[in-house]
Amino acid sequence: MSKSPNTGISRRSLLLATGAAALATPAIWSPSRAAGKRIIVRDDGGIYTKAFGAVFYRPFMQATGIEVVGVQATAEPVAQIKTMVDTKNYTWDMAKISWPAILLLTSGKTSYLEKHGLESEPVIKTIPAEYMSPYGVGTNVYTTVLAYRTDAFKGRKAPQSWADFWNVNEFPGRRSVRKHPFDTVEEALMGAGVPTAQVYPCDLDKAFASLDKIKSAVAVWWTTGAQVEQMLTSGEIDMIPTWVSRAQAAQAAGAPVEIVWNQGIWGADNWSILAGTPNADACREFIKFASDPKRMAALTEFFPAGLTQPEAFNYVKPEIAKNCPTYPDNIKAGLKIDPKFWLDNQAAVIERFNSWILA
Repeated sequence: MSKSPNTGISRRSLLLATGAAALATPAIWSPSRAAGKRIIVRDDGGIYTKAFGAVFYRPFMQATGIEVVGVQATAEPVAQIKTMVDTKNYTWDMAKISWPAILLLTSGKTSYLEKHGLESEPVIKTIPAEYMSPYGVGTNVYTTVLAYRTDAFKGRKAPQSWADFWNVNEFPGRRSVRKHPFDTVEEALMGAGVPTAQVYPCDLDKAFASLDKIKSAVAVWWTTGAQVEQMLTSGEIDMIPTWVSRAQAAQAAGAPVEIVWNQGIWGADNWSILAGTPNADACREFIKFASDPKRMAALTEFFPAGLTQPEAFNYVKPEIAKNCPTYPDNIKAGLKIDPKFWLDNQAAVIERFNSWILA
């Protein structure tokens, strides 16, 4: 479920030159404790690594003496983390991962993540509980939205819901749908009129019956975010369910793309510490540092981040804030992912979906 956008927002050079230094805080660790310390963090790469380097990694080293190295890996590196913990060979100390990944890593006999124990810390307890878990501190919210090309709907009504997307008669146009059941099943249910509050647990028979109704109208079954950007930018498709970062990247490239936040499907990425890492305490200090609202707000100089600190919006320009997944109007209109449903059902649903695609 990769969410990484690949384009930034202007003023990046200004932030790199001045913003990180302005946000520096007094040292957290004494020089003797910090000497030689280094933590390695798995992130999403691309703009995330650049933004985190400027806003989190380098300022944290300046403040504490603890070096932070960001590394890119697969979107949900569950197998890699299990191998590191089982072998005690830590390529990473912590990782930015999703709720489903956290459940996969902590639901068995062995917990592959450390409980962070930061709930009572002042800078952490202001993060809403819906973005938190004992094994993860919410740092970014990602959303799957409906996006469409405005030029394809010039002079006529544009789609504003999944029901509209499913209505091929009143909203004709070239459609593309993700070739994977994650999010697609939820979209199909809402497209059939199921209210967001009743989507989970997913009625799979109803979801696939809904998918049957739209299957012949799908021009392209997409598999990567890069493909989505290309299709939106070139005009190959008119409307598409997509990770919002990809629609925003197409907008940044000049494409006439509109985002529909209504019924967006959202989940949180979390800072999670690998069980047994000798650098767990340094990771905790980093998480506290990165959770500061003003510091978190600085991420929006790079991309419209899904800020998990409500206070962070006090430091974000209004025109940027309205494009953030956690902007109050956007999050209110959305559906929170149920990671437990997918933990319990993903293998069977993926098999059924793949068979359905081929039928």
